[in-house]
Formats: sequence, structure tokens, C-alpha cells
Amino acid sequence: MRTLVSLHNRLFAALETTLAPILMPTLARFVFAATLMVYYWNSGMTKLGEGLTGLFQPNFNAYVQILPRMSEAVGYDASQLGAFWRLVVVAGTWAEFILPALIVLGLFTRLASLGMIGFVLVQSYVDIVGHGVSADVIGAWFDAGSDSLILDQRTFWVFLLAYMVFRGAGPVSVDAALRARAMPQTSAA
Repeated sequence: MRTLVSLHNRLFAALETTLAPILMPTLARFVFAATLMVYYWNSGMTKLGEGLTGLFQPNFNAYVQILPRMSEAVGYDASQLGAFWRLVVVAGTWAEFILPALIVLGLFTRLASLGMIGFVLVQSYVDIVGHGVSADVIGAWFDAGSDSLILDQRTFWVFLLAYMVFRGAGPVSVDAALRARAMPQTSAA
């Protein structure tokens, strides 16, 4: 039995020190790109106004998605919400493009992942409180179902993002290239 335990420990210690630091952060970014990047970019696209100025003037849909109760309270006239709320909607829309791009590139990955965690939490709050999604959409932890859109699905999203907050982007990233460039060069004597 000791031989088996020893073999197990040596094998997985080798994986932990050699392969895991390269594979796991890179795989986390790949999984994010494959499952969530396009989702967020498509969501952001539904909020942009017309033309280049649409980056700064979100469309009606942006206000309804991000500020549903406030939009309803002003009769769906976004001009009544004021400059602060317009900035909130613009920032939320830009975040759907910028944060996923930073994660996929591996640039400021820890900060971008932390920002995405905040985004997912706010998104979930708006879905539950603002849009009033039903209890089956919200779901519950520790139940028989594993397919609720809020608690089950977004828990996995947050875990994936938290992994990148703690472990970074890995060696195949812009972060790693910037770190290597910032390291002092040793000269051969």
C-alpha cells in the first residue's frame, strides 16, 4: 500500500510542479473564451447605438437591460435618467467587451477576472431584482437540478474567474510577456 501511495504522490507532485502551472491557467482562459466571451460580446452588441457614436450613446435596449425598473419608471425614456445613469450604462456595455478581451489575451488577467466576477454578481442581481426572473431560473444549491441559469450556471462562471484571480493568466499570455520584459537582464561575466 505504501508503494501505491508513494507512486501516487510522486506522479501528482510532478504534475503539480511541471504541467499544472502551464496548463491550468491557459486552459481556464480557453474555457472562458469558448463559453463566455462570445456570450458577453453578443450581449454588448445588443446595447450599442448606431454607428461609431453608438459606443457613447447606448440604445434603448441597453437601458432596459441594465436599468429595467428605472427605465420603466421613466416611461422608457432614457433621456430622463440623467448623465450618471448614462455613464453607468456606457460603462456596463464597455465592460462586456473589454473585460472578456483582457482575459482571453491574458492582459491584466487577475484584475479583469475580478471585474468580471463583479459584473456577474451585478448581472445576477439585475436579473433577479430588476427583471424578476422566476424561482426555477434562479435555482437553488444542493438540490437535484444542476441547470438553473443563476445559482448553478453562474457559480461555475465565478469559480472559473476566481481561479484566474488567484492563479493569473499563465505563461502563454501578455501578462507573462510583460513580466518577462520587466525582469532585469542578467549579463554574462
